[in-house]
Amino acid sequence: MADDEEYEEDFQYIVRLMNTDIDGEKPVLYALRQIKGVGTRVSETIVKSSHVDPLIKIGKLSEEEIDKLKEHIQSFSEEVPDWIKNRKRDPVTGKDDHLFGTQLDNAHREDINRMKKISSYKGIRHESGHKVRGQRTKSNGRTGMELGVQKKRISRQAE
Repeated sequence: MADDEEYEEDFQYIVRLMNTDIDGEKPVLYALRQIKGVGTRVSETIVKSSHVDPLIKIGKLSEEEIDKLKEHIQSFSEEVPDWIKNRKRDPVTGKDDHLFGTQLDNAHREDINRMKKISSYKGIRHESGHKVRGQRTKSNGRTGMELGVQKKRISRQAE
């Protein structure tokens, strides 16, 4: 923080949105990206729909503006087209949805557990700790004892 910048008494250094602590000194457009499931395009859409100045620091926003942001984040899935959503054709509900924060983590974990349960190829690879998406395994991603090349030891008796 620069010495010449002074904040009012009501400046919030940490703003809580969607169970995420957000740095209050960042502009709203970039601060929202700290929430899991919010990228640049989603952040722009939320800021435009809530009519908040995207370049003002999020710690300077009033409680009403923060509540407006929360409402637009929670209703984001209904307001946007399907191509911007991060959860297309959910296996359980069959609908398109956009998840944030812990919901996104839980859905990802459930997807992996479902693949393991039905013993799909990807599920088996997840269980065994191998690469899942077709990457090389002979020369890349090696861990443990197989790392490196073993040199043959030359015995002193042969000399």
